[in-house]
Amino acid sequence: MINLSEVIETNKMILEENLDVRTITMGVSLLDCTDASLSRTCENVSAKLKRLAGRLVKTGDEIGREFGVPIVNKRIAVTPMSLVGAACCRRPSDFVRLAKTLDRAAKSLGVNFIGGYSAVVSKGMTPADELLIRSIPAAMAATERVCSSVNVGSTKTGLDMDAVRLMGEIVKETAERTKDRGSIGCAKLVVLCNAPDDNPFMAGAFHGVTEGDAVINVGVSGPGVVHAVLKECRGADFETLCETIKKTAFKITRVGQLVAQEASRRLGVPFGIIDLSLAPTPAVGDSVADILKEIGLEHPGAPGTTAALALLNDQVKKGGVMASSYVGGLSGAFIPVSEDQGMIDAVNAGALTIEKLEAMTCVCSVGLDMIAVPGDTSAASISGIIADEAAIGMVNQKTTAVRIIPVAGRRVGDNVNFGGLLGHAPVMKVSKFSCERMIARKGRIPAPIHSFRN
Repeated sequence: MINLSEVIETNKMILEENLDVRTITMGVSLLDCTDASLSRTCENVSAKLKRLAGRLVKTGDEIGREFGVPIVNKRIAVTPMSLVGAACCRRPSDFVRLAKTLDRAAKSLGVNFIGGYSAVVSKGMTPADELLIRSIPAAMAATERVCSSVNVGSTKTGLDMDAVRLMGEIVKETAERTKDRGSIGCAKLVVLCNAPDDNPFMAGAFHGVTEGDAVINVGVSGPGVVHAVLKECRGADFETLCETIKKTAFKITRVGQLVAQEASRRLGVPFGIIDLSLAPTPAVGDSVADILKEIGLEHPGAPGTTAALALLNDQVKKGGVMASSYVGGLSGAFIPVSEDQGMIDAVNAGALTIEKLEAMTCVCSVGLDMIAVPGDTSAASISGIIADEAAIGMVNQKTTAVRIIPVAGRRVGDNVNFGGLLGHAPVMKVSKFSCERMIARKGRIPAPIHSFRN
């Protein structure tokens, strides 16, 4: 039974500590929209999205007003489009036409992003997969709300290094195609290992083939809330620290559970999962970096950073799984540089480097996220960074990702503004040493020995 003190506490979290439901994401299967005709496929996609998601934004707004909980984003995730377009797309431009169809649907429905312009190529690429991947630069340049992701490996299959090499080239081309907008196309493109089928957060969201016809997934966020409660236990021992984070994560997740169940009921779509990630924003006071500083670091990147982040991530998960029976997606702490003012400050102070961020991704929920690098960074170096991050995910049986932006015309120390929730980022230094001969090798890196569990 909810008592008055809990209501007051939740209101304080919302009004003073930036608690929000970051996204209601409707996953929609488009497998039944495929047709040998590209025109009919586009028509089918538009019709199904309108039929299932036509009330998504209105319903989210209504729930937000009635419950007094800010619901920041309403989004859609669809079946990986390499599967949807396999029967009708014969060239990259055909896939771009599908991307434009998704973009028009997103605009008409009022959602801010639609994810699923994706291919899952953990073990190899079909012709359709490769066509979609090669179409990504043109698709990101021609659309505003479409997000793209490519899964290049998994613990079970190893890493498809042919896809890794290709994605380095694709990231570079996407940056060039959108150079007039700060290479923003790369901010809508992520390369993953062990991508989950039910992630509600962009840019990596897609509706996996293990899912039903439609589902409601909700992502909650509350780094400001965690930061606020930790201020009250400064100097406490680690047990007290962990208990405080865990209890706070429980409360945050319960808010998301309530919203998810209500959205499911009103839309007539099954409830899928709660993603209980601590997802920061550029707003002051809504920062994972500030939590790490409250734990005792001068800046993220200082000695002890990886341990502090591991503690935070683990306690968030422990609190969340007690609050909901259906926790999924990524769930934990996000460390996107451009979307977290504390991380930006750490980079500018010289405390945080790409190499330290990579170490931190071993223990958090995602990977190298929203990192701006010099525009002249080579495709091979980008592929090497992708391979490193994917290897961490593969060996540690976790999701990792790379969303890296080689900003055309920018150098180390420059700043690029992406706007809105994407924030702004200092351009970070990349190792000058080459990995070209390694990336030029063909084939796959085999799965680790612990993947063999039959």
